[in-house]
Parts: sequence; structure tokens; C-alpha cells
Amino acid sequence: METVERPTLHHIAVAVENLDEASNIYESLGLPVGPKEIVAEERVNVAFTSLGTKAHLELLEPLGDGPVAKFLANRGPGIHHLCFQVKDVANTTQELMAKGFRLVYGAPRPGARGSLVNFIHPSSTGGVLIEIAEYPKT
Repeated sequence: METVERPTLHHIAVAVENLDEASNIYESLGLPVGPKEIVAEERVNVAFTSLGTKAHLELLEPLGDGPVAKFLANRGPGIHHLCFQVKDVANTTQELMAKGFRLVYGAPRPGARGSLVNFIHPSSTGGVLIEIAEYPKT
């Protein structure tokens, strides 16, 4: 079995209670926030801003009672997860599971911006929720 590829940081996700208010904060810092996108699978409304590098900041506003809503109820607004971009999220999922990591989903699911995603459970990563994502080639 091959070694898991070296991923690159794609984004840091921040759970927010109100996407418009959060967008105003980051835009005031000179970080224009892109269009909103609903990710039905995760029950969130998201928007991205570039950090001036290849990495982004993703703002997550819950829609209903999904995982981000539970996060906000338990911890309040703040950093929700780190996302690393991989070339093949399905293969990476299988490799990580074979190494004993606990993944949130058995197979990748649709994410924002046409991506396929999975999450490594915090119990396997020292308390940090880590997303692995495969983005369409542009």
C-alpha cells in the first residue's frame, strides 16, 4: 500500500452564527468574501475568502441542526476544522482507515465548490477535526 500523499492546506474553517456579520468583519480587514454557497449534505451556508496565499478562510453558518449548529451550541463561534487538499479523497480515505484512523464517513461526500470531502474524527487526531478534500481540476 502506498503512503498517504503529502496534502496541502486548503482552508481553515470558522463556525459563525451569522454569515453576513462575519463576512463584514473579514471584509473590514481587507479580505473580500466570495459568494455564499449552500452545502446541503453538511447543512451549512459557506463563503470563502483568500488569505493571500493558496490557503483560504471558510466561514460556516449552520442551516438547521447539523454538525456546525451542534459545534456552535457546545463551543460557540470559532475555528471548526482544518482542510487539507488531496489528489484522490477516496483513496486517501481508504489509506487512512487502513492505518486505523476513524473517519466520519465511510466514503467521500459532496462539499463546497464542487469538491468531494471526508473528515477525520478528532478522536484520531489529538482533538482537531481535519477535512480532506479533492477539488475539481481547473
